[in-house]
Amino acid sequence: MGLTSTGIKALKPKDKKYRVTDGQGLMLEISPSGKKRWLYRFTQNGKRKTLTIGHYPAVSLSEARKARIELEGLIQKGLSPKKKKLITLKEFGENYYNNIVIKDRKKPEHIRRYLLRDIYPALGDKEITKITTEDILAIIEVKKKKGSDAVALQLRNLMKRIFEYAISQQLVTHNPALAIAPKYIFKSKSRDRALSPDEIRSYLLTLYQSNITRSHKLALHLILITLVRKGELVNARWKDINSDIWQIPKENSKNGLPHTVYLSTHAVRLFDELKKIAGNSEWVLPSNHYQLNQSIAEATLNRSLSTINFEIPRFTIHDSRRTASTLLHEAGFSSDVIEKSLNHQIKGIRGVYNKAEYADQRKEMLQFWGDYVHDLMNEQKVILANFG
Repeated sequence: MGLTSTGIKALKPKDKKYRVTDGQGLMLEISPSGKKRWLYRFTQNGKRKTLTIGHYPAVSLSEARKARIELEGLIQKGLSPKKKKLITLKEFGENYYNNIVIKDRKKPEHIRRYLLRDIYPALGDKEITKITTEDILAIIEVKKKKGSDAVALQLRNLMKRIFEYAISQQLVTHNPALAIAPKYIFKSKSRDRALSPDEIRSYLLTLYQSNITRSHKLALHLILITLVRKGELVNARWKDINSDIWQIPKENSKNGLPHTVYLSTHAVRLFDELKKIAGNSEWVLPSNHYQLNQSIAEATLNRSLSTINFEIPRFTIHDSRRTASTLLHEAGFSSDVIEKSLNHQIKGIRGVYNKAEYADQRKEMLQFWGDYVHDLMNEQKVILANFG
């Protein structure tokens, strides 16, 4: 009886390497370290020979069987089979896309586009073990010469993730994309900076995996999903927050006007955790456990952010607001509703006559935005509460 994928996963290492057969010369060898490799045994010109096809799971059961059929065909023709060609970047890229990207991302289309349009045409036929930093730089330079620096950075990051997976599959031993620092690919000006969906996801995952204070992680996350200014959160007191409504007093507002923030279910959850951290302090973000009678300084969050090694171009905390505005406009929400949520004064004649609060629309929009950001994080099946 032949092997099955479930059966292969159940095979455990022993003191000495051993082999299990799939039939017709195809075998799987398991080493004491747990590594598994496909072998093909055959007879040609009266001599028994063994060829290595590749390592499992980089080479799947179906791929190994296909390779056996190809080798068997060569033998029947009297040809001398050579060791199966090492897996190409395209072959492994498809493995990565099907096993990782499709399963983890709700919207994998842009990854597919990068692979088919930019990576495979240049490097798809090259053996993955022979891909160099120079190869990846060449792809990046093509985009940079076209003025697409942001896309160039996305290509670098995609290649980095592919090689991380290849290392985990014991196919390669180093990651050639790591030698390319993101800051040399794309630097955006803060005033123009809005994070892409991929960058939001990378930002939050890296944020929660960092070593900064837990309350600072929650605060930076809240600024993104509530659209408030940094100072409005830093100066917030618990008396300003009632269930799912946050009333920002005029003295904390940049434009000197009171502002109502309708909290999504995700924002409520983050505030609940901050409340536990704050203890008996009146401040949402007390300076520390020994000075609970004052809030942290506004520069504190900037310092925390600066200590994190993000793999996206430089950005500021204020860019969170621009990011939300950009993506909410793209999602089709009214400019007036977005501007009201940002606590911007509507300019011109429209501002003179438009005194609407848009309460219901703002509630709907901020819940949509909270859900959207939450879904971006959870494409990797991230559980927020698990981060330290």
